[in-house]
Amino acid sequence: MPIIRPVRGIHPQIPEDCFIAENATIVGEVTMGSQCSIWFNAVIRGDVHFIKMGDKVNVQDGAIIHATYQKSPTTIGNNVSIAHNAIVHGCTIHDNVLIGMGSIIMDDCVIESNSIIAAGAVVTKNTRVESGSIYAGTPAKKIKDIRPELISGEIDRIANNYVKYSGWFKA
Repeated sequence: MPIIRPVRGIHPQIPEDCFIAENATIVGEVTMGSQCSIWFNAVIRGDVHFIKMGDKVNVQDGAIIHATYQKSPTTIGNNVSIAHNAIVHGCTIHDNVLIGMGSIIMDDCVIESNSIIAAGAVVTKNTRVESGSIYAGTPAKKIKDIRPELISGEIDRIANNYVKYSGWFKA
């Protein structure tokens, strides 16, 4: 059974159509939209500030979502993929975003819609990733604009696949 528990009397809000892996952890003030999936060993800690997730968000194996006490909540839009072992901390992620494997998004960053954060990138505090961009490196910098086919070919494809994959575990 996953660990889903209240903190300071505030319970996570998880719709029935979401998939939560057996060893995922979700605590405190966490609100999810529909068709989300939280995968093996993922941790979502809404203990020090709120975490709000839109529809079709997938938090893949080993990823961590947290916030900063009384300062920086975490807000995630719709159709967002947070890949394996990524860290998302006290930031805002708009719709249609791919956060690559092992990347780190720090406090007070804003990742605008239709963007990709490359695997292993470190997006440092207060960075604003402009819509339609790919950011990579340490610290992450814009490397190019996203071609429209990457939005449907990668961002949408991955989000939709994770809805499909989660169905395999619900059956």
